[in-house]
Amino acid sequence: MFQRDRSQAAQFKGAECQPTFGAQVISEGRTRFALWAPSAHAVRLEIEGRPSMAMSEAGNGCFSIEASCGHGARYRYRVFSGDDETGTRIPDPASRAQAGDIDGPSLVIDPQHYVWRNTAWQGRPWHETVLYELHIGTLGGFDGVRQRLPYLVELGVTAIELMPVSEFPGARNWGYDGVLPYAVEASYGSPDAMKALIDEAHGFGLMVFLDVVYNHFGPDGNYLGQYAAPFFRDDLITPWGPSIDFRQPMVRRYFIDNALMWLKEYRLDGLRFDAVHAISEHDFLAEMAEEIRARSAPERHLHLVLENEGNAASLLNPRQYSAQWNDDWHNVLHVLLTGEHEGYYADFVEDATSRLARCLSEGFIYQGQQSRHGHSRGEPSGHLPPTAFVAFLQNHDQTGNRALGERLTVLADPEALEAATLLLLLSPMVPLLFMGEEWGSRRPFLFFTQHKEELAQAVREGRRAEFADFSAFRDARTRERIPDPNARQTFEDSVPDFDARETPPHAACLERYRTLLALRHREILPRLEGAMALGAEVLGEKAVVARWRMNDGSQLSIALNLSDEPVATSGFGVGRHLHETRQGVALAAQSGRLAPRCGAAWLHHNPGEEEMSV
Repeated sequence: MFQRDRSQAAQFKGAECQPTFGAQVISEGRTRFALWAPSAHAVRLEIEGRPSMAMSEAGNGCFSIEASCGHGARYRYRVFSGDDETGTRIPDPASRAQAGDIDGPSLVIDPQHYVWRNTAWQGRPWHETVLYELHIGTLGGFDGVRQRLPYLVELGVTAIELMPVSEFPGARNWGYDGVLPYAVEASYGSPDAMKALIDEAHGFGLMVFLDVVYNHFGPDGNYLGQYAAPFFRDDLITPWGPSIDFRQPMVRRYFIDNALMWLKEYRLDGLRFDAVHAISEHDFLAEMAEEIRARSAPERHLHLVLENEGNAASLLNPRQYSAQWNDDWHNVLHVLLTGEHEGYYADFVEDATSRLARCLSEGFIYQGQQSRHGHSRGEPSGHLPPTAFVAFLQNHDQTGNRALGERLTVLADPEALEAATLLLLLSPMVPLLFMGEEWGSRRPFLFFTQHKEELAQAVREGRRAEFADFSAFRDARTRERIPDPNARQTFEDSVPDFDARETPPHAACLERYRTLLALRHREILPRLEGAMALGAEVLGEKAVVARWRMNDGSQLSIALNLSDEPVATSGFGVGRHLHETRQGVALAAQSGRLAPRCGAAWLHHNPGEEEMSV
């Protein structure tokens, strides 16, 4: 079985290449261990139940050894630095799994231990993507997510996006406090359980994306600085501590190998790279993407997506990144839906309607302009296809980074939110939903952790201090209402109420999402690859109409009015309406009037094409 399992990797170009770090099973019952420890003068391997073994120095700060052990073996390293005679016992920084938490022993994981069933899967084209972001822990781990797959397929989702799975302190965390980027969080399940989820998703025709964090490590359990000081810079401090030093070739190798591991060993369809604007060496992003694509079979549909406050449009191209999360899209719509203007929303308040029109026409709002926070950001993006942008009304950040974790169902007018949802699901940008959004869940999604008490207290105080400049929380007593991230109840309050989705009033909301996604699959996706924006027009305060040329020559128009007043239109010409949020909206808009808090979409056909109605 060992040889048969290993042959499964043959379809993946470069699968025979051994990563630089960690425990690599090289034959049945034989494993090679490698550690980069440039600040250590000696390293020993400790496999449970055996005497420790001295690792050989291989140059460039690397230590390695081969040992007779295989899948499931428990091990640690003991590193000796300076005058330390006893050494420090550490987990493998490239551990594939932990026997317990971050301080427990690491486990040898044979990447071919899991026998894949859907071996012919090559993914789906990017333009078919409808993303559904979810938190694995709140859904019951990998096995819990597997139970939701048939529902997501029926909803109309084509890809699930997993919040980070790398090992973090405790069992309750968003995942952005990870300290072992190669290890699968033990509380979610084993590496094989994660592979089973991905395998089953592929059987349903679903892509699986993973959010990875390469801009920082969490505050608890990161030992790299003790034996690999060059991993960090002492001249550049980030909100999470010293900056990772991407000037170091071995640091780059560590993260590129990590990305390749997820894509090859776990057969993920794509990665979303968190907050890459915090990576000081921007050329690393291009290098990483180009190597990933060079080492992937050309027939695979592989998608790399950025979160990048810098709006670097130059990175969005076929050789590098497929798309970027478009925070500009979210931020301006949030301002228009809620009237909120504090924090980063301040950059989107002035001329908000015109900013929305620019976003629908050109992708990014900020394309080099200076923000109210005193710095310019962004590059021209009008030449990019609309599918280069991931649009969303809610996600983990925009909900969970609120003090009370409120969703838009609590903050926005229901009819205006329905109109914005029409724009989200029918526009040519790639839509992303956040778990529970589709049935209008009113449950919060809060920031939660499970740190040891000393760190938990610091996180609790720091979390509440973050909101001291917001008008609703300037008083210390009001900040006491902000939930304690470390409390179990905070986590439990964030678990989506899936059982409520088919009950009033949620069932009607869920049916709207199903209808719109079915319409997207039937009318938008076949016309989407090669579509281009034709521009957007401001109709009035909080009201716009946007147009796109589709790949068959037809024209898609979407109009929405988020205000409380009707606005005049110049008519939308001959075409069939695809959807309207209230009966009669489309006909009235074609006649010259767009009602308050509504939206409608039309498809204008090629000349001579027979008119149809929906």
